[in-house]
Amino acid sequence: MSYLPSIALAVAGLILLFVLLIKLRRVLRVLTHTMSMVATNTRKRTGLLRARSAALRVAIAQRRGLEDR
Repeated sequence: MSYLPSIALAVAGLILLFVLLIKLRRVLRVLTHTMSMVATNTRKRTGLLRARSAALRVAIAQRRGLEDR
C-alpha cells in the first residue's frame, strides 16, 4: 500500500492540470476576441486616414491647378 500516496498525488496533479487548462482556454478566448477587436478598429482607422490623406492630395492638386491659371 506504499504506492497509494503516489497514485493520489498523481491524480490530484492531473485534476489540477485539467482545471488550469480550462482556465487558460477561457483566457485565450478573451485574448483572441480582444485582438480581433483591436485589428478591426485599426483597419477602420487606417482606412479613414487613407481617405483623409487622399482628399488632402486632391485639394492640394486642385489648389495648385487654380494658382497656375
